Amino acid sequence: MSGFYRAHDKGVDIHVRLTPRSSKDAVEGIETASDGRSHLVARVRAVPEKGGANTALEKLLAGWLGVARSDVSVVAGGTSRLKTVRVAGSGAELAVRLDELAKRAPG
Repeated sequence: MSGFYRAHDKGVDIHVRLTPRSSKDAVEGIETASDGRSHLVARVRAVPEKGGANTALEKLLAGWLGVARSDVSVVAGGTSRLKTVRVAGSGAELAVRLDELAKRAPG
């Protein structure tokens, strides 16, 4: 299940496919692309203008993981649907939390 993120000494990097302009803000589950890579599927109501969707994604993931909003940041793919989001903290602890949440996520 851990294919959608990578833990390291400064936290975790989560691979996310984001859909902006959705009817709700939600984490939809884990999906595997045709190339075999896994990513977390998320939707936000914000539009992808002036970083609005990225900010909404950071807020959504902070709430989903139960971490401070300031610990979450988009580090790659700022203008793409496929993004890498870094969550600062203990990589091992965050990995355990991600695995648990991913089991309960729809999809």
